[in-house]
Amino acid sequence: MSLIKSIQQRLNQKKRIQGWPGLIEAYRPWLPVTESTPVITLQEGSTPLIPIHSISERIGRNVKVYAKYDGLNPTGSFKDRGMTMAISKAKESGCEAVICASTGNTSASAAAYAKRAGMKAFVLIPDGYVAQGKLAQALVYGAEVLAIKGNFDNALDIVRELSNKYPITLVNSVNPFRLEGQKTAAFEIIDTLGEAPDWLCIPMGNAGNITAYWMGFLEYKKANKSKKLPRMMGFQAAGSAPLVFNKKIENPETIATAIRIGNPVNKEKAILVKESSNGDFLDVTDEEIIEAYKILGQNEGIFCEPASAASIAGLLKRKNEVPNNATIVCVLTGNGLKDPDCAIKNNDAVFHTGLEADIQTVAKTMGF
Repeated sequence: MSLIKSIQQRLNQKKRIQGWPGLIEAYRPWLPVTESTPVITLQEGSTPLIPIHSISERIGRNVKVYAKYDGLNPTGSFKDRGMTMAISKAKESGCEAVICASTGNTSASAAAYAKRAGMKAFVLIPDGYVAQGKLAQALVYGAEVLAIKGNFDNALDIVRELSNKYPITLVNSVNPFRLEGQKTAAFEIIDTLGEAPDWLCIPMGNAGNITAYWMGFLEYKKANKSKKLPRMMGFQAAGSAPLVFNKKIENPETIATAIRIGNPVNKEKAILVKESSNGDFLDVTDEEIIEAYKILGQNEGIFCEPASAASIAGLLKRKNEVPNNATIVCVLTGNGLKDPDCAIKNNDAVFHTGLEADIQTVAKTMGF
């Protein structure tokens, strides 16, 4: 029996006895950690792979569509997968403070895991362009928030320079340990399906996640846990699509604030993923994103943030290209509670107000 298989069996037994231990312990043989690495965890990972029947039906041809709902991680986004690794390794190195630039989700995750580790967290955000749910998280977790008069790309330039000049660890996706943690989502998909999907549809902002998923799929295939690799289909908002248009976007604009990034730091890696997987990049409009967002909520009971719905919107836009009998996984990167304002402004619900507080009025309004 191989060493990796033996360790994995022991970890699986531990999981059965104690429950899910967090992704570092669950996938320890696949991650750059040692016995001396202090594991900083909030039991992230093990997020559900949910059948999306309404989307499958729209495509037809016996196509099966699933959502990898990473909005059910501890701080409500996929960032927790990378942050457990980044903060654990920062703690191992003796670091006392971390910093990130963020459109919201990274700041929430960095703050939570830094505080879990007893470290200080600084976050730079573009003033006025972070959803309230995400800002609230960073504040409650006790991060020191610095809002700048600029966009995410400006903030990232600043934190990269700060981390080079001062004793503070950068935990954006340029940190290689972030991608190591995020690759575990690909492991979970294969562990659940028994094989890689035919397509993986994923939103792209800084393009770290599409890079990380591909790493995971490659590693599992090399270990014979999957016989194939998926086509990697990356989607960006039309007003913020530097990878689609192959140029820097100076003033990116979209309702999907989590992917409102005009100059992705993982651009070259993402392009290599597209080429290696025979994948593609496509832009979707804000209107298409919101339509997909509503479909997930009204037909599936899944509340994701707008950026997440870009994966569904992109799949629907390319549905005629999907092979018959294909298995598709759409990555939902964040929880809808991250951006409640978007939900309130974009829904088709019936909302009755000002009703008299008596049963007759209520029953009549209900149609009885």
